[in-house]
This record gives sequence, C-alpha cells and structure tokens, in this order.
Amino acid sequence: MVQRERSKFLSPAMADPPPPKRHKIVRGDDDYMPGNILEIELSKFMTFDHVKCKPGPRLNLVVGPNGSGKSSLVCAIALGLCGEPPLLGRATSVGAYVKRGEESGSIKITLRGNNKDECIAITRKINTNNKSEWLLNGNIVPKSNVAETVKRFNIQVSNLTQFLPQDRVCEFAKLTPVQLLEETEKAVGDPQLPEQHRALVHKSYALKNIEVSKEGHLGTLNLLKKQNAELEKDVERVRLRDEILAKAETMKKKLHWLEYDMKKAQYWEAKQHENNAAKAMEESAKLLNDLKDPIKLFQGRKFWELRKIIDSKDSKQKEEQTALDAKWKKVDSRIKENYKKRSELLDKESQLDVEMQRNYKDMEDLRRQEETWQKKLEKIREELAASELELENLGPSEPRQQEELQRLRAKASDIDYEAKQVMNPRISQLEREISCKVTSLNECKKRLSEMNNKITKCLHVLQKAGADKIFEAFKWVQEHRKIFNKGVYGPVLLEVNVSDQDHAAYLEGQAAQYIWKSFITQDPRDRDLLVQHLKFFDVPVLNYTGEVDQQRETFRITEDMHALGIHSRLDQVFDAPSAVKEVLIRQFNLDHSYIGSKDTDKRADEVPKLGIINLWTPENHYRWSKSRYGGHISAMVEQVGDPKFIVNSSNAGEIEKLESREKDLEGSIATLEEDAKRSRDKLKALINEYADLRRKMEEINKLFQLEKQKREGIHNRIVYVRCEREEEEESADRGQRQADPTLVERLVEEERLVANAEGCRRWRVVSRGRMGGVEGGRGRARRVSRSKEDEA
Repeated sequence: MVQRERSKFLSPAMADPPPPKRHKIVRGDDDYMPGNILEIELSKFMTFDHVKCKPGPRLNLVVGPNGSGKSSLVCAIALGLCGEPPLLGRATSVGAYVKRGEESGSIKITLRGNNKDECIAITRKINTNNKSEWLLNGNIVPKSNVAETVKRFNIQVSNLTQFLPQDRVCEFAKLTPVQLLEETEKAVGDPQLPEQHRALVHKSYALKNIEVSKEGHLGTLNLLKKQNAELEKDVERVRLRDEILAKAETMKKKLHWLEYDMKKAQYWEAKQHENNAAKAMEESAKLLNDLKDPIKLFQGRKFWELRKIIDSKDSKQKEEQTALDAKWKKVDSRIKENYKKRSELLDKESQLDVEMQRNYKDMEDLRRQEETWQKKLEKIREELAASELELENLGPSEPRQQEELQRLRAKASDIDYEAKQVMNPRISQLEREISCKVTSLNECKKRLSEMNNKITKCLHVLQKAGADKIFEAFKWVQEHRKIFNKGVYGPVLLEVNVSDQDHAAYLEGQAAQYIWKSFITQDPRDRDLLVQHLKFFDVPVLNYTGEVDQQRETFRITEDMHALGIHSRLDQVFDAPSAVKEVLIRQFNLDHSYIGSKDTDKRADEVPKLGIINLWTPENHYRWSKSRYGGHISAMVEQVGDPKFIVNSSNAGEIEKLESREKDLEGSIATLEEDAKRSRDKLKALINEYADLRRKMEEINKLFQLEKQKREGIHNRIVYVRCEREEEEESADRGQRQADPTLVERLVEEERLVANAEGCRRWRVVSRGRMGGVEGGRGRARRVSRSKEDEA
C-alpha cells in the first residue's frame, strides 16, 4: 500500500520534464563577470564628502583604521542595490545616512553588463526627509525597474550568505543548517533549485503524512475488528433477550385465559349458593305466615274489651268535672271583684305617696332657694367691689404702647428695605453668576472629555504604528511633570492640531513617522532625565534650545504665487506649542514647503521659477532639485496619501488650558457659592429679625386690645352686677312674702295624706291573705283532677 501511494505521489513529478538549467556564467576577456561592480561613487554619504572607488574583478579587500569609512562602502553597496536600511542593522531611515550637516546625498554604482562594453549605472539620491530618487543610466525610473536589473544578475543583498553586514553577523550565526542550505542555494545555485528543494521537502512531508495515515488506518482497522467481535456477543445476547421476551408475552396471554377459567368456576359456585338460599327463604316465609294468624285473632278481641272499660271511666269523670267547673266559676267571680278593689286602693296609695313627696321637695327647694339668694347677693357685692378696685388700678398705658409700636415699625421697615432692595438683588446676581459659571464648567468638562477621548485614540494609533509602550511613556510623563525644570511636550501627535484634513496629509507626508511619537523638552537636564526613564519605552526624545532661526523667511504670498494657485505654507496650517512647532519646522523644512490648489497641478512646471522646491497640492507632492554639476533641474512627483495619524490628533496644550480653566471655574463657583451662602444666611437672619419684630408688634397690639377689652369688660361687669344685685334683692323680698301661706296649707294636706296611706297599707295586707287562700284552693283542685287522670 505504501509503495502504491508513493508511486502515485511521485508519478506527476517524474512525468514533468526537468526545468531548464541556468546558463553558466563565464568571465569575459576583461576578467569581469556580468553583474560585477565596476565603480562606486559616493557624495555626502555618511563619512564621505565625495569618493570614487573602482573594485577589481576578483577578491577585493578594504583596509583602514576605525572610522575611516569601510562600513560606509558596505552600506552604500547595500542601499545602492535596492536594499533598505533595516537590513544593515543600523539606522531605520535612509535619511540617517546623509552626512551630518548636509540635506542630501547620492550613491552611484556601475555594474558590468553581459559584455565588457555594456555598463549599467544605478544612482540613488537620498535626503534627510527619508525620500529617495532612483536613476538608471541617468534616467529617472521607479525603484521596481532598478530591482529587476539587480535581480537579473542574481544580486541578493538581503541574503546573508551573499552579503553579510557586520551588524548582522549574530543573525547569520543563528541560522539553522536547513536555513543556511536554503540561503546558499539562493545565492550560488540555479534560481529554480530552491523551488525544487521546497517541492521535494513538501513531497517528503506528504509521504511521511501518508505513512502516518496508513499506520493510523491500520490501528483503526484492528480497533474496529475488536469492536465488531464485542458487538457480535452483544447481538447474541440481544437475540436471546428477544426470545425470552416473546415467551413472556405468550405467558401473559395464557395468564388471562387461566384467570377467566377460575372466575367462571367461582361464578357457578356462587350461583348454586344463591339458589339454595332462595329455597330456604321461601320455607321460612311460609312458616312465618302460619304463626301470624293466631296472634291477629287474639289482638282483635282484646282491643274491644279495653275500649269498653275506658269509655265507662270517661263518663264518670265528665260528671265530676262538670260539678267542679260550676264551683270554680263562683270562686273565680269573687276573686276578680276583690282584685279590682285592691288595684283601685293601690293606685290611690301611690298617688298620695307621690303628692306627699312633691310637697316635701317643694319645701326643701324653698329653703335652698333662699340660701342661694343670700349667697348670690354676697358674691355680687364682692365682685362689684373687686371690679371697682381693678378699674381704679388700671392706669393710662396707651401713649407708651404707641411709642413702642412706632419704634418697632421703623426698625421693621429698615430691615424690609435691606432684604428686598439689597440682599435679594445681590443673591439673584450671585445665582446668575453661578449659573453662568456652571454652564461654562459643564462645557469645559464636555470639551475636556472629548479631548481626552481624542488623546486615547491618538495613542492607540501610535501603538498600532509600532510604538507598543506609548501609553506607559505618556502616563509616566504626566505623573512626573512636577520634576521637570521646563515644560515637556509629547507625544508630538497630541500637540499638533490641524483643522483641514488635506493639510494633515501634507504634514504627515513632509514629516518622518518617528516624530509623532517623540517627546520634546526645553532644557538639557530634562532631556537627560527623560532619556534615562523612557529608554525602555522605545520613544525618541528631542530637545528644543529656544533659539529662533534668524534666516527664516517671513511668510508672504506674492502675486506670482497667487496667480499659480499657491495660497499657504506648510508651517502656517497647524497649531502647536511654540517649541513643538519650531522643532517640526527645523527638522522637516516646513517653512520651504508651499501649498497649492488643483490649478497649481496644471501649471506645476512654472513653480520652480519662483524658487519653490517643495509643493503640495490636493493630489500630488512635487519636489525639485538642481544638479550641482550640470545645473539641470530634476523633479519627483508622488501621489498624496490619506492621513493616518493627524486625523485623530488633539492639542495637549489646549487640554492643559482646559484643565486650568476647569480649576479656575471650580474655584470661582466655590467662592460665589460661599458668598451666596453668606448672603442667604444674612437674608434669613433679616427675615427672622423682621418676623420677631412683627411678632412683638402683634403682641403689643394684642395686649393693647386685651387691656382695652378688659377695661370695657370690667366697666360692663360693674353695671351688670349692680343691676343683678337690685333684681336679686327684689325677687328675694317677693318670694318671702309668697312662701308663708302656701307652706301651712301643704303641711295640713300632708297629715291627711299620711293617714290615708296607713289605711291603704292595712287593707293591702288583708287582701293579700285572702288571695293566698283562693290560690291554694285552686291548686288543690288541679292536683285532684290530675290524680284521677293518672288512675284512668
């Protein structure tokens, strides 16, 4: 099976024709091979102002002391043959290879062609703005054309086995044997050899996978066989179980028939018992009827005999009852007459008792009335004397009370004026000021929140762009601002504020990417401190010395510029703290970069005549350079991209201003609220004082009214008491004259009523005894009648 799979796997490769081999490269008559370097010319590059070097056809050695430029030649070869700065392991931008103090430099490398007469000149111009311009045999071409030319000669500056910079020796040492073999194949072998090697490796992996898969399938097959054997046992057990269940089902059906037969036998046995019981019941009923006939005859004869005896006794009782009823009627008539006389006597007795009690009560009332009149007269005399004395004691108090009321009214009026005309307007003014301040504070907080959100977004953008620890660096600077001697700004992206997104794209294209994550100090000591603490966060630190560039041109748009559509300069389109803005202008020549419109694109050829070497339009970025040798002007045009950083930028200086304004507003609000609280407390005190004065005035008025009412009441009471005393004296004399004859008549009448009452009481005792005898006789008659009935 493995052989079959292997043959299937290898058959397509074996069927394909072998790829053509690379032509063998031979040396020419000049002992050079195609692609050899014939000449290296450097200008303003690293340590060289200008140098020209012509290597030999075979091994070349460069010997010299440290710093003499040996590595500069190696770097020039790598960068001139389409290499990028990272592969050298030194600086990360091409602008760092321009000689210090210069703005641009160039690398020119001449390669041998396929014959000795063919020379290929590759020129790369670089500047401090990290921009490159490529020329092939003196013509400006894209980088891709140069890369194709280098690839045609199998020049691989990125391959460590072909080109090994000294800063990447450690990387070369870390290559595994497999990696080393692959890189060697790329460097010296056929170009198709690495591909064939990779295909062979892939096929080897596939073959191993097939073998592993085969072993896995064999193991799975054996496992399935074991599982099948176990399942066969389970199937046998299931079959036996089904047979037993079928037998059990049959037994269940037979069990019902058996139960039916048993119930049927029980039914016939019960039926037999029922028939026997019916026969026995019929015999018992017949015997019972035979015994009932004599009893019925005896019962009929006895009943008639008893009925005759009872009727004879009833006739006798009726005669006796008639005699008793006649006697009872006579007694009852006499009882009713006696009862009627007794009731009349009792009513008369009760009337006499009531009248006697009324007379006694009238006599007592007269005595009490006389005593009351005497006491009332005495009390009236005392009240009259007291009222006259109190009226004499009340002196004239109205003038004194009026003076006090006038004084209190004047003071209350002053307080009311101060509260309404002074305190209320002041409190209203303070409340309006507080409301305005609170509104400003809320707007400031809202704006600050928006700015902080922008800060977070900007920091995220920088983090995604490679500044992994930008959040930690920013946090450290914010927490330690107090230790710096002067202001520290950064990251620069947070300090720059651009209102127009087109201008943001221009600024990003003009400035290097590293500047946006940089921090800027204004004191060398702050720079050293910041470098020491931020070295682990991988962020640059720049120091601004504060010197103003005296040679900087004043911003001015001439008529010629205006005619071409140029309307601004790059250093005028953004806001930032002065230190940040100066660093950006000096580092990236923003004061030499102008901004035009779409019309400027159509007349771009006329721009260099105005002395402008850097121009931004909505669609393109133009740069012109003048050759020092031929004096001709070369131009480079790049398309303007979209902004990646400044689209989310925020001005950190504005945030500091907002924070400062927030603190000032909070302090002002606190001061105003304290003033308002004091004013409210004072107003409350005035209101309370005014209320106290009003209460005192009301109390004085109330006392005055009470005193007046009291005086009038005393006077009225004296008049009333005098009138009442005169009336009481007259009524007492009149009652004394009318009470004597009435009293004698009532006493005589009382003696007569007492005698009549005693006679009624004696008759009532006698009548009660007679009624008791009558009731006793009636009871005895009832008992005799009841005993006779019992005997019957």
